Amino acid sequence: MKNFEPILSNNITTELPLIIAGPCSAESESQVLQIAGELNANGINVFRAGIWKPRTKPGGFEGVGSKGLDWLRKVKQQYGMYVSTEVANKNHVIEAVSSGVDILWIGARTCANPFAMQEIADTLEMLSIDIPVLIKNPVNPDLELWIGGIQRIYNAGIRRIGAIHRGFSVYGKHIYRNQPQWHLPIELHRRFPDLSIIHDPSHVGGKREFVSTLSQQALDLGFDGLMIETHDNPDCALSDKDQQITPKALFEILSKLVYRKKDQTNEILNQLRQQIDEYDYELIELLAKRMSVCREIGEYKKEKAISIVQNKRYDEIMSSRVLRANQLGLSSEFIVKVLESVHTESIRQQIDVFRKE
Repeated sequence: MKNFEPILSNNITTELPLIIAGPCSAESESQVLQIAGELNANGINVFRAGIWKPRTKPGGFEGVGSKGLDWLRKVKQQYGMYVSTEVANKNHVIEAVSSGVDILWIGARTCANPFAMQEIADTLEMLSIDIPVLIKNPVNPDLELWIGGIQRIYNAGIRRIGAIHRGFSVYGKHIYRNQPQWHLPIELHRRFPDLSIIHDPSHVGGKREFVSTLSQQALDLGFDGLMIETHDNPDCALSDKDQQITPKALFEILSKLVYRKKDQTNEILNQLRQQIDEYDYELIELLAKRMSVCREIGEYKKEKAISIVQNKRYDEIMSSRVLRANQLGLSSEFIVKVLESVHTESIRQQIDVFRKE
């Protein structure tokens, strides 16, 4: 794939980076027009709102459906804004295009399904239209699956394609709703430097207090835009209320962001440093999980009157881990020092368990 074109045509004047804002879900005509009016009054010209909402379990709010397209049409008519919505199948695409939607986006669940992606691609090719399509990363951290989804849309003749980085689902408790794993969009950009990449801090953070920090990180890494969920009354939103912000909060965040000029040398260095930061935090989280297991082992040893130090087990760990480290290009001296430190902390954790009454 090559020769990607800008998401919006060259004759459209927009500030860089591109800002796309609007509610997670279109809930009513008045809500949609209220938010759009506030956004438009402050220079935002691309409005987003989901009308078909994929839910993990049945029974939740699954969007207002096709009638929401009329509300988006009124946003265009009253404010001259470009409107975008999520599509997940053939009918969605046909209805959205017929209603004059300017930008389509494909969600993380859909991107993870090659059959759904191909159905959307075939529909776009059948309609023979030139429309921007934004593709969110799949829920799981699979770069090739993300690229595959992009390629299917590209093969349908669409050249105005953008990738949306909304983070990746991983098991366990974490600070963010979806882990950024910045190295994946960075690698995507390395392979396809002309592909626009937009960051979605709302879905990555999962809470509104993270939107500002994540937005700045994305701009520091050279992302081309931001998609931020914005609601007039977030606490009463019918979906994803915790991660949405008010238009006023959005403008405050945007006013404080630092928009950096893209220097290729510094950009690459910043990207590599960001990867180091991410791996360090992942390493810390893994060590914390390991120590949690060590404390459970301590509880068991205490209950069964087993001594803390088990030399045979320690020797087995050292030999097997050193062998694996060598296979991955790490020196024996380095990994031995690391494992010795980990073992020391493991013993300390178990001693604390033994001391408790």
